Amino acid sequence: MIIGFDGSEAARRAVRDAAALLGPQPALVVTVWEAGRRFEPATLPVPGFEFPPAALDLRSAAELDEAAYETAKQTARHGAHLAREAGFTAVTALAVADDLTAADTLMRVAREHDSPGIVVGAHGHRKLSELLLGSTSDTLVHKSDRPVIVVRAGRDRSDTPAAAGADPAAR
Repeated sequence: MIIGFDGSEAARRAVRDAAALLGPQPALVVTVWEAGRRFEPATLPVPGFEFPPAALDLRSAAELDEAAYETAKQTARHGAHLAREAGFTAVTALAVADDLTAADTLMRVAREHDSPGIVVGAHGHRKLSELLLGSTSDTLVHKSDRPVIVVRAGRDRSDTPAAAGADPAAR
């Protein structure tokens, strides 16, 4: 199982809930990071300004990129630790640079590892934010060639009808 993990509460909850739902099985915890982003601001033209963009400090940009990669590796290791605690077996952590989007990268990794499915947490962006920022979970649900489990953040299990003793059909 591929678990997309960004360190957020939604991602932590997705790990816990997916383990409870799926039971013990191997998992690859993937943190997607954006390689090369530190190089972009200095090289893009700035509309409305008459002077050229600032000179690019390659050393600083490379150091920042390396720091982002190290942070992604730490995040993936933390997610793998949580996955082991939750009951997944043979858990591996992977930090991978994005292809086009996080969703595209997770789908590629799932194909490469012949994963039976993908698990992600949903951050609960409002529709306007999704139009501007995109939604990894929405893209996965609509474009993935394998099952996708999306776990919403911020909803406690005690809020569910079964946990509260209510009739699930009443909801």
